[in-house]
Amino acid sequence: MNELASHPALAAGGVAVITGGASGIGLAAATALAARGLRVCIADRTGLDEAAARIGGDVLALQTDVSSRDEVEKLAAAVAERLGPVSVLMNNAGIGGGGDVLSSPEIWSQVLGVNLMGVLHGVQSFVPAMIGQGRPGLVINTGSKQGITQPPGNTAYNVSKSGVKALTEGLAHTLREKTGGRISAHLLIPGFTYTGMTTPRRSEFPAGAWTPEQVVERLFEGLARDEFYILCQDNETTRAQDEKRILWAAGDLVENRPALSRWHPDWKEKFAAYMAE
Repeated sequence: MNELASHPALAAGGVAVITGGASGIGLAAATALAARGLRVCIADRTGLDEAAARIGGDVLALQTDVSSRDEVEKLAAAVAERLGPVSVLMNNAGIGGGGDVLSSPEIWSQVLGVNLMGVLHGVQSFVPAMIGQGRPGLVINTGSKQGITQPPGNTAYNVSKSGVKALTEGLAHTLREKTGGRISAHLLIPGFTYTGMTTPRRSEFPAGAWTPEQVVERLFEGLARDEFYILCQDNETTRAQDEKRILWAAGDLVENRPALSRWHPDWKEKFAAYMAE
């Protein structure tokens, strides 16, 4: 069975917009949607010509910096003019890095500008028209497990992806209230994935990682099941391990443990024992 066929917004002839569509998960999603007959627009800052050639067909490729509200609004206007009403919006553009809470303000502005405000700009530029056109629709926002479990060392990135989680939860409620489920929002939560953000740091494909294509396959499976939290695994982490780590993180608040107790010297052994149960 083709999972795509189970969601009306993913029908052939519809329009899909993917930010960060020139590489990684965005490129894999754009390729899969185009292959199934959707008209695709990819938006990114670089690599658009190469990505469009890989996707094949009549792909609209537009240079866009999602941290700029003005550029995303221009993107929405161009898509409306050249392709028509949007059925699928995937706010996927993201950057890594950032460092801890004491890192430079400029780094924080860059990470939050792309990873969080870029999603908000996409939602506010496209979703009102999607609501008004009266058709089925999908909004997919790319989050991260780091936005849930908060591993230390990259606080800026964690904060940005925590914000995407909260934003998407609120969006899902708003869309349910306004459209009765005709348009739905979903949070894609990749695991360890070998993408453009990881490639510069690695010369070989790591055995523990999933490919972007595996993440997209999991995305479509989750959409077919109407999952909101589309939690992805990888080749080194199981669903059971993910669930235990997420529950432990929630337990820090409920049990008033030290912040990020999983990495606290007084709690490391307790966490290891908990995971081994």
